[in-house]
Amino acid sequence: MSERKVLNKYYPPDFDPAKIPKLKLPKDRQYVVRLMAPFNMRCKTCGEYIYKGKKFNARKETVQNELYMGLPIFRFYIKCTRCLAEITFKTDPENTDYAMEHGATRNFQAEKLIEEEEKRIQQEREDEELNNPMKVLENRTKDSKMEMEVLENLQELKELNQRQALVDFEGMIDRYRELEKREREREKEEDERETKEMLERVLVKRLRDSDSDSDREEQSSSSQSKESCADKPTDILTTDKTDVQGASSGGVKRAKVESWEKSVGTLQGRGALSSLVVRKKPMATDKRPAPEEATVSPVSKTDSKMSTGDSTDAPKSSVSQNGSSSLSLLGAYSDSDSNDSE
Repeated sequence: MSERKVLNKYYPPDFDPAKIPKLKLPKDRQYVVRLMAPFNMRCKTCGEYIYKGKKFNARKETVQNELYMGLPIFRFYIKCTRCLAEITFKTDPENTDYAMEHGATRNFQAEKLIEEEEKRIQQEREDEELNNPMKVLENRTKDSKMEMEVLENLQELKELNQRQALVDFEGMIDRYRELEKREREREKEEDERETKEMLERVLVKRLRDSDSDSDREEQSSSSQSKESCADKPTDILTTDKTDVQGASSGGVKRAKVESWEKSVGTLQGRGALSSLVVRKKPMATDKRPAPEEATVSPVSKTDSKMSTGDSTDAPKSSVSQNGSSSLSLLGAYSDSDSNDSE
């Protein structure tokens, strides 16, 4: 079984590498590479902004007849993302940067322009000093003055640092803590005073409410006592007629009656109800003795009226009159029977 990764290749004994034909390619041939925009730029055709880090499929070629210390310079071709206009830039190994060629303008290169200006001023100064010794003296005096100013500024900064070093930070922190503690104590005292005032207000309010409740209870008890003293229409069911007449005539107070006795009544007090009951009169079966019955009935009616009119002996009179009426009726029946027999 052959190996999956072959590291050594077979060379026949008659192998001659000089006999292999060389591939002839043009020197200015181009390669397709994947790169990112090295700086911010703006398209001259449509004004589209292309930001640093935008990825492109670019074409790379080697610039002919341009070298920097033996290093080749490469040119890149990209297309605008909006109008597809061609933009080119190349490497700048002298400044370790990229140089814009055409198709767009580079943005945000103020720092680079400042550096270039400084380099130009420095180069001009060196050129002047080479041919003019007085100019060299003047530049030295300027440099010395500049150094003196820098040293003075540095000394001032040192003095400021020393002044700040003399500050007692621990003391400042202690004073701040003490002030904070006093503030907390003051707030605590204010809170306690407010809570005390609130409790006093609640206590006074409760006392007033209790006084008003006691007054209401006294008024309700007095009204209940007045109501208990008042007579009710149902009291006649629980008392005798004689007691009611005696109390109304003599003005004497009767004994207190329980509420259940007032509402239900007693079954033993029949004296007061006896005057309200009217007994049913027996009807005669025979029609012939009608005149005698007519003579007897007025007597019974007068007896019943007398029984209701008498208030003191109402139960006894009613019983006696009923008995006499029954006896008279029996006598009438007996007389009628005797007449029939004759």
